[in-house]
Amino acid sequence: MQLHQLAYFVAVAEHRHFTRAAEEMRVAQPSLSQQIRTLEHDLGAPLFHRIRGNVSLTEAGEVLLPIARRILAETESARLAIRELDELDRGRVRLGAPPSLCTGLLPAMLSAFRRRYPGIQLELHESGSGDLRQRLAEGALDLALLAGARTAGDPHLAATPLLLEELVVISPTDAPVPHAGARLAVHELADVPLVMFRRGYDVREATVNACRAAGFEPSFAIEGGEMDAVLELVRAGVGSAVVPSTVAGERFLMTRFAPEAGMTRIVQLAYRKEIEPTRAVRALRTAIVGFVADRASLPPGIESLVDRGARPTGG
Repeated sequence: MQLHQLAYFVAVAEHRHFTRAAEEMRVAQPSLSQQIRTLEHDLGAPLFHRIRGNVSLTEAGEVLLPIARRILAETESARLAIRELDELDRGRVRLGAPPSLCTGLLPAMLSAFRRRYPGIQLELHESGSGDLRQRLAEGALDLALLAGARTAGDPHLAATPLLLEELVVISPTDAPVPHAGARLAVHELADVPLVMFRRGYDVREATVNACRAAGFEPSFAIEGGEMDAVLELVRAGVGSAVVPSTVAGERFLMTRFAPEAGMTRIVQLAYRKEIEPTRAVRALRTAIVGFVADRASLPPGIESLVDRGARPTGG
């Protein structure tokens, strides 16, 4: 008994027609008929009644049909399982992340993942959350860590909340912001020249929106920078900047906002809803969620939003 013979048998049983079954299986009709006769000979019983062009199952055929379907389904499952194992040896994942996470939390995450899955090729795309959200929606990314970017309005995207990250003010060591070292209210930034990220960065949007809510427009010493440029401009004394706490480091004076200021951001792990992820993509999703669930691995200034033992939902 051969698998292709079972496949031919199921096709004839479903179509009740040898020619149409042969067309579906992309095989010549005489060849399909011969394989069915060989199967009947091996089993020792006819599987079809063939009367004046009408095809129907015999009692033996009725017994064999569910068994054949189950054998073919399990064979396909085995084939997919083996293919998925190969994906963990040779797979590829395109991950997007904002620069603050690329220089802060992400290296530890990806290092742990690479130790477990050294065969998976990782492509890291670094940009602002607005840019990453668009690239994910277009299918240019498999996964994206989005900071402050909402996905609820996009029918193609789903997201798992990961982190609540504190935003802080960093200043050059010789030019502290008011009340440096103490808790800061947003309105106290009114006269502080800020080094500002380019448009598309969630931290820029959060800072500008908070200042406007406090009744003033922020003052830009310079704007348009990426993360590394912003940090270097602050270190050079150009101005202060609002940044995620994980990138503040020890090279700057760091001032935290008062709790009521609400200067935090949510980081989410986003992915396309309608695309079935490869096993490599699922493995990275699970690894990121598991890393964040282990609160001991998180630096100060970050609160996990993931329950221990949680797994990402969706396809």
